[in-house]
Amino acid sequence: MPTAASSALVSSALVWLRRDLRCDDHAALYHALRRYQKVYCAFVFDTDILDALPSREDRRVDFIHASVLELHQCLQALAAQSVAQVGQTGAGLIVRHGAAVPCIVQLAQDLGVQVVLTNRDYEPAAIARDQQAAAALQAVGIGFSDYKDQVLLEKNEVLTQQGQPYSVFTPYKRNWLQKLDAFQLKPYPVQCYAHHLAALPAGERLPSLQDLGFHPSNPSNLSSLPLPTGMSGAQQLLHDFAPRLAAYREARDYPGRKGVSYLSVHLRFGTVSIRQVAALAARQAATGCEGAQTWLSELAWRDFYCMILWHHPQVVTQCFKPEYDAVQWDDAPALWQAWCEGRTGYPLVDAAMRQLLHTGYMHNRLRMVVTSFLTKDLGIDWRRGERFFAQHLNDFDLAANNGGWQWAASTGCDAQPYFRIFNPITQSKKFDPEGRFIRRYLPELAQVPDKHLHFPAAMKPAELAACGLRLGVDYPLPVVDHASARQRSLWRFACVQTN
Repeated sequence: MPTAASSALVSSALVWLRRDLRCDDHAALYHALRRYQKVYCAFVFDTDILDALPSREDRRVDFIHASVLELHQCLQALAAQSVAQVGQTGAGLIVRHGAAVPCIVQLAQDLGVQVVLTNRDYEPAAIARDQQAAAALQAVGIGFSDYKDQVLLEKNEVLTQQGQPYSVFTPYKRNWLQKLDAFQLKPYPVQCYAHHLAALPAGERLPSLQDLGFHPSNPSNLSSLPLPTGMSGAQQLLHDFAPRLAAYREARDYPGRKGVSYLSVHLRFGTVSIRQVAALAARQAATGCEGAQTWLSELAWRDFYCMILWHHPQVVTQCFKPEYDAVQWDDAPALWQAWCEGRTGYPLVDAAMRQLLHTGYMHNRLRMVVTSFLTKDLGIDWRRGERFFAQHLNDFDLAANNGGWQWAASTGCDAQPYFRIFNPITQSKKFDPEGRFIRRYLPELAQVPDKHLHFPAAMKPAELAACGLRLGVDYPLPVVDHASARQRSLWRFACVQTN
């Protein structure tokens, strides 16, 4: 905060954007604009992250780059609406490419700002980065402030009566809903203070994907699942979902239907405000809308897993339930490869994995199915699957990804017993009964009748011949027998229970 003694001087601040790529209802931007006379906005394409990516064609980099370009334009438009910007060169987004902390410290010094403001992150690596940034800025006389924006309720805001973090979701959700009041859902009125947006320094330009060392992703990868980018893309999806929200409770479980919001990648990169999304759900939930109540519960899961990661950072590499670190997982390279490539012989599992590989997206019901299949049917360590998702998911979020994998693997928080094992055939019949989803991603099964589509290996030779399907040639034979694999999984966990 500028002091009274310095009020005659022009106070300035830098807002460091990360996973909050929007300029409306934005906590750090609001606080900066309200308190400082000149506010710059910056984003860093962090080479510590980018250089670790296995491919120079990455859908997430495409998404971020397109969203950054739109954010720059929106900041320009926001400033242009303000009388104070008339005659200036215009505001916008300052973009850097390099290691984040040195880039931000150098930029803050070059701009002569008094403070850097940002929205809080809860991942261990991000916490360490921000601590490093705060120390480096302090060393050169610049302040650092962070704000809650990524979640609705954070850290210690939802605790048990004993003052401890929850480890089971249902009681957490009850408390979370009680605390989720109008104040928590109130948007930050950024537009009211937009006249404090500072003009860009001379010579600023936005880098292209090629400047970053990347190339556009293969358009065919996105052809079956269009992915609108930026703030406008988020609003487009939210507008499309609002009329479908009432049916969400039932429709969300069917991957062949348009039943979910498809907003996960936008929540991941902050191109939509979590407060806007939750406010919509809360308004309709208050009227008794079951779909809205279910969606609000899904948003509570998001906060829950973020809270778990913040309180228990060891879950990144260890089981939340420490006793399950003793589980003896199998080293099965052929089974692992079959799972990764969608060649297990179980159509719902294979279609889900091919959806992930082709689009970077996987339906939530299918995430549970393929996670259970890898850990319970194939006996492979959940950490390997989690890393695979981290590499391929457009919406990869460490807290949600880790929480989801450990839940389905029965090593995590909540009351998921190890003997609950998803049957991939039953799940297929129940949630894709007509095979709409399966046929979309497994065209080789297009002629298989509905009654056999969920497990072609059970077909008789004459039935296979009638639809022109050669098992082991056109489509693989099952890599495991589910019933036998289930018994082995029960034994695997029982060994830990008895030790």
